[in-house]
Amino acid sequence: MENKYPVQLITVDPGHFHAALVQKTMYDQVSPVVHVYAPEGDDYLQHLERITSYNNRAEDPTSWEEIVYTGPDFFERMIEDLPGNVVVLSGNNRKKAEYIIKSVNSGLNVLADKPMIISPDDYPALLEAFTLAGEKGLLLYDIMTERYEITTILQKLLSQRAEVFGKLTAGSKEEPSVTKISVHHFSKIVSGTPLQRPAWFFDVEQQGEGIVDVTTHLVDLIQWECFPEQILSPSDINIASARRWPTVLSKLQFSAVTGFKEFPDYLQKDVKGGNLEVYSNGEILYQIKGIWARVSVTWNYEAPEGGGDTHFSVMHGSKCDLVIKQGSEEKFIPTLYVENIKGESIQNFKSLLKNSLASLPYDSLEIAEAGKNVLKINIPKKYRISHEEHFAQVTSGFLKYLSEGELPDWEVPGMITKYFTTTSALKIAKGNK
Repeated sequence: MENKYPVQLITVDPGHFHAALVQKTMYDQVSPVVHVYAPEGDDYLQHLERITSYNNRAEDPTSWEEIVYTGPDFFERMIEDLPGNVVVLSGNNRKKAEYIIKSVNSGLNVLADKPMIISPDDYPALLEAFTLAGEKGLLLYDIMTERYEITTILQKLLSQRAEVFGKLTAGSKEEPSVTKISVHHFSKIVSGTPLQRPAWFFDVEQQGEGIVDVTTHLVDLIQWECFPEQILSPSDINIASARRWPTVLSKLQFSAVTGFKEFPDYLQKDVKGGNLEVYSNGEILYQIKGIWARVSVTWNYEAPEGGGDTHFSVMHGSKCDLVIKQGSEEKFIPTLYVENIKGESIQNFKSLLKNSLASLPYDSLEIAEAGKNVLKINIPKKYRISHEEHFAQVTSGFLKYLSEGELPDWEVPGMITKYFTTTSALKIAKGNK
């Protein structure tokens, strides 16, 4: 272990491209030497290729040195060697709960990609891991990139301005106060090249169903925006309904994004009429501290021309609604609207909004009229940070907490509540109430 650097990373089974994105930039306190432990196969090779591309890029190249061990005993070997103090987990989710608790038990801090768990059966192990981490003075943290998206940040900040937003309404089952909808695509470009996904990504027993995967971000954002820095508990959650449905992929589509000509044996259980049914879609309708909320995730094969993953979000306040849209009208760029303005003339409200925006730590925010009783916030390009860059922001935050020796007091209860919500919803959606 190199004492020059207080942080030494270990990457375990990097089957998801998010593992590489943690290393898209260098960090002053992190050793450039990273130990990788993985099973044989394409997953870790693609990971190394991504790291090499960061090292060799013309602008601001990185200087990572990857030391690799491969073999069926990769995890046991990592625990035996312990060549670092922070393990990065971003890959096959089937054993993630096991990897988390064994890593913590071995004295390692854990930075885990979402989801930490994909099954209700793993929830007790996650609780145990958090307890153990607290006892050992270790950090266990998940990568919540969406907190760093500028329109989401502004939506959160404006929702706390009573003069503009009023108070968050309670909403109803029919019309929730908060809604977040996310649309994703199996075929996409990452770091400038077409993404090749591992075949296991399409097995919900390994990747997790949509309702416990991407919905993790949406549930997190509702907690983070509506109840900032508040200590939450599973007792604050009441799930009214949850549902799941599949995305159907042809063999040709599957082959295009995985490189596999046939569906592997472990996917045959999900093959119907020659097509693959992936339960990547889900919706949860629930109450959190009495506020009605709805989250929904949909996966399509590919985005429309010029488009990509999209996000829709609304928060209903007593004075206005804060709405994020990212459709064709917005040229697929997340855009924040202030809609349904109540109790003020548009001019008076514009003045209030202008003053609120001026008090925020972001300059050059402008207001434009976008319809009857609708205003749009124009955001300078300098604040438009890409999804890939958010990983460095999360990692930097984690490193700050690591140097301080603890997470904010609301983070662990928030994670516990979040994973209770997603795994309980899965149980309901599958009919196992």
